Amino acid sequence: MRTRSILVLPLALAAVLLVAGPAPVSAQDARGGRTWDVPTCGIVSGTGAVTFTRDEGSTLAPTTQRLIGTVYTRGLAVLDTPNTLLAVQNRTLLRSGNAGCRWSAVDTIESPSDGYPLSLTAAPGGRAYGWADGRVDLVRIDRSGRATVYLTSPVSAIAGLAADPRDGDRVRLGAADGTIWESVDAGATWTQVGTPPEAGVSAYRVSFDPNDPDHVLVGTSVTGAFVSADGGASWTPSAGLSSASGRFNVFNLVVSPSSGQTVYAMGINLDEANQGDPSEGKHIYRSFDGGLSFEPVVDKSPDVHLSNGPTMAVHPANPEVLYFVYGMSYDSYGTDLYRFDGRTGLVSRTHNAYDTVPAIGFNPADPGVMYLGLAHEQIAR
Repeated sequence: MRTRSILVLPLALAAVLLVAGPAPVSAQDARGGRTWDVPTCGIVSGTGAVTFTRDEGSTLAPTTQRLIGTVYTRGLAVLDTPNTLLAVQNRTLLRSGNAGCRWSAVDTIESPSDGYPLSLTAAPGGRAYGWADGRVDLVRIDRSGRATVYLTSPVSAIAGLAADPRDGDRVRLGAADGTIWESVDAGATWTQVGTPPEAGVSAYRVSFDPNDPDHVLVGTSVTGAFVSADGGASWTPSAGLSSASGRFNVFNLVVSPSSGQTVYAMGINLDEANQGDPSEGKHIYRSFDGGLSFEPVVDKSPDVHLSNGPTMAVHPANPEVLYFVYGMSYDSYGTDLYRFDGRTGLVSRTHNAYDTVPAIGFNPADPGVMYLGLAHEQIAR
């Protein structure tokens, strides 16, 4: 088993007050017009569900409100509308129009199923799509968060969703049975494209390349991962994940926004788990060929905790940097935010007091500013 060093950075709880931030920075569009700014506030107001960090989690901007009860902020979308973010705290839709400093509740999104918290996928034109993992809940959020349109899911369990980066009306959806569906009218109607990777597949996650919705990966129960470069018309099993029997669970996959050839996967080698390996068979893997082959780069160890299907996000400008999360409320453990650097093989860690971080986003003007969706779990006493 590989050995790695881990650097534990100074601990910082969410109550630490950030001093005044750096001078405002703006992103520029191709015509030189201003788009996004970095947040200039030291405190996030209007919600306790979202914060930001300028130093990869060493310090978090405090919030004026506390999370009470059981709260999961799985949905977090950084829009192409200047300085506008959306978040979903359980089923409450939140909006910020000033780069994450002030938030307000703008809608309550109803659920046709069990009210499971929504995930959000940003789309061009100030739009986002909300979907509930493993369920039928599906909405479109228009006008930069000011209008919610309820959609009908074409499948009984959604496992992933992506929008075409050039056309907010074109959406790809992955189902838990491995089928891929497409809408070209902003989710009003759907058509199946391609075929499942194999008969009887059970998908934990369907992940799309942020820049190419035809590049899609499916992480499955027991049978590993599959990758397609043609939108699901043909599939190739991913190599390098499993040992002799080929039994492998892939719980999560993320494709780098800056290099579609770099893909990270988290899963369990079931042979290692059954043989009592110190890692319990849990690893994060990396691919340099778009998901055709993987190699392990991070192992579960006393220094690195890995849960099944952790929050994972690739740095938007550096495909060598992956952030991943381990958090729980048991014994008031809090959350570890890990950073893997592929150039050095090192894993570093910051810690905060939240029960977990279900969502990560990046500021377009400065990707060093990370937005974190937060969670609090009510523990029965």
